[in-house]
Amino acid sequence: MVETPQSKAEQLLNEIADIALIEFLPIIGPARGKVLVEEVKKAKPKNVLEIGTFIGYSTILIGRELEKNAKITTIEEHSTEAEVAKNNIAQAEIDVNIQVINGDAIEIIPTLNETFDFVFLDASKEEYLQYLKLVESKLTKSAIIIADNVGKFTAETKDYIDHIRTSGKYTSKYIGRGDDGLEVSIKI
Repeated sequence: MVETPQSKAEQLLNEIADIALIEFLPIIGPARGKVLVEEVKKAKPKNVLEIGTFIGYSTILIGRELEKNAKITTIEEHSTEAEVAKNNIAQAEIDVNIQVINGDAIEIIPTLNETFDFVFLDASKEEYLQYLKLVESKLTKSAIIIADNVGKFTAETKDYIDHIRTSGKYTSKYIGRGDDGLEVSIKI
């Protein structure tokens, strides 16, 4: 049997999830990852921005659901993790344009000269609102914004949640999984 890129991605995701459990790595994991995958499948985005690549787990989850002409721009502040992510993404053999940028998202987002129809936030929880405000002018109508860990980090993400739910710019809902969850928002 010939191994397909899909099965390589699946195998790698399982390996990362197993290691994450043992080493307590902060990845989205299978439960919340399933919500992310469902949203990607519904939205069929063409241009994704991910803030917080870590080791590439969520990048692979998103990437394997995209069409070949789609693109992911993912930003990781820590150079070691950015390199691990690049290697993991290459091993997954996903046929999508994925650009891993190493640096501070607050400095990088303003330099991005494109629009995004899907944004995944999974970096410094205290900076979610800042990330959103920096990317707002680059969002397409009906863009999806998903923020991870808003169940566990309610104090750190309170300003983000308040803005996304009361600004009148988004419709938004919380989807809980276990003791954590995601805020899934759509730009109006």
